[in-house]
Amino acid sequence: MSISKETMLLYGVTDRGNLHGKTLLQQVEESLKGGVTLVQLREKHLSFQEFLEEAKEMKELCHKYGVPLLINDNVEICIESGADGVHVGQKDMEAGAVREKLGKDKIIGVSARTVEQAMAAQNAGADYLGVGAVFSTSTKEDAKPLDHEILKAITKAVDIPVVAIGGISSENVSQLKGTGIDGVAVVSAIYGKENPKEAAENLKRLVSEVVKG
Repeated sequence: MSISKETMLLYGVTDRGNLHGKTLLQQVEESLKGGVTLVQLREKHLSFQEFLEEAKEMKELCHKYGVPLLINDNVEICIESGADGVHVGQKDMEAGAVREKLGKDKIIGVSARTVEQAMAAQNAGADYLGVGAVFSTSTKEDAKPLDHEILKAITKAVDIPVVAIGGISSENVSQLKGTGIDGVAVVSAIYGKENPKEAAENLKRLVSEVVKG
């Protein structure tokens, strides 16, 4: 699956720490019904085999809804599961090396906090950038909120889509209006809720307004 700015509008990042009695697949399916446009499967504690099996099931589910599945950090899981791509941080494999392993058809996302990092990622073959944390977040407690002027400078400096990430909720997302982002990536704003479908629908409506500027 290819990527477009529309694909980036509402980007759900999974979190099995908040399942509310559901399976991860059930939770993600509810969010897909609510309009999530891209899913990233993030697992820090599963064995390789468990992660691989889950990735295969998640890919099947996402493709049923016409939505790409990306894998967080793990290039090998991406290759073996047939997922659509991978997202890497600044401390993970460099985007150019990831592109060499995955080939030209897979989606590669890279985390960035500066214009320099953003430009380097674009030049190395990244398809999109995840920029943040734009607000304080419990998911990454050491992530200091990024000045929104830097976010704006990044969106102006690159041609590839930019999603804001970190501490975004339905209550604060409107503060990102005018920054030039193409969408938001969220964890708890969807997957921390009892009703992920309703949360996704509400957030998608708000993000659409932000992206329009």
